[in-house]
Parts: sequence; structure tokens; C-alpha cells
Amino acid sequence: MRKTLFLLWAVVCVFSVKAQDTLSFIKATQLTAWRQTTSDTVYVLSFWATWCAPCLAELPHFEKLNTEYAREPVQVVLVSTDFRRDVERRLKPFLERQGLKSRVVFLDEKTPNDWIDLVSPEWSGAIPATLIVRPKTRFERFFERQVSYDDLQQAVQEALKQ
Repeated sequence: MRKTLFLLWAVVCVFSVKAQDTLSFIKATQLTAWRQTTSDTVYVLSFWATWCAPCLAELPHFEKLNTEYAREPVQVVLVSTDFRRDVERRLKPFLERQGLKSRVVFLDEKTPNDWIDLVSPEWSGAIPATLIVRPKTRFERFFERQVSYDDLQQAVQEALKQ
């Protein structure tokens, strides 16, 4: 009986940790860190929300990019801009259903106007939006629209060549 209870406890703990690992909370300072790092990584930052239909339509492109460039210095980060009040009841269940492999973070900031310019001075704040940067070479490409896989692949290839 003790072994059964221990095994059940261990399984619950493993699944609890896994669920917590699917979503990290970040502050706007992380956006600056990604833009100013000296690493050779190409960062593909997708700003999206669960209530945004064009955002959801492009998620498979980011997943494909993440898989195809897994051996390259490319990091795909899906930055959720959902409302804080929707994280538990909407965002986390969505992530569990979708089983996304890309890194997903929640931008835990109250006022978008405080961090939008950190992404791009060109950005009006509309989503979907994508920023592709390779800080070491000062490569930067910003899209304030739904992107295709070809858009993403072309920008990442260009970033990797610099």
C-alpha cells in the first residue's frame, strides 16, 4: 500500500512540474535582454494571444520553424500578451490542449505602452507581431501582421548568414 501511495505521489509531482514548465512569466526587462545579448542566437519572438484568430493561425509556422531549426542557434519564443486574468482559465488550458513545443512565456506587465517600444518603435501594439533579432550582428526584422512560414524562414536564413 505504501509503495502504491508513493508511486501515485511521484506521478502527481512529475505532472505538476511539467505543467508549470510549459509557461514562464517574464517582465519587459527580458525583451531588452534578448535584444542586447552577445550570444550568437537568433531570437524569433512571436507576440500573440489566445483571443487573436490570426495569431492562432500562424502558431503552426512557429512550431515548424522551431522543429526545423532545432540544431541551429535559433530560439523560438511565443510571447503571450493575453490578459493576466485569463492566464489560469484560458491560456494554460490552451497550452495543454495544443502541446506546443516552442518556448511559451507570459509577458507579465500591466501597461503595454511601457514595453511596446522595447520590441520595435514601429510597432503600433497590434497583434500578431513578430520580431526576429540576432543581436550580435545587429540583424533585425519586424512584422506587424500575420506571417507565413516562408516569411519566417527567409528572415531566419538571412539572420543566420550575417
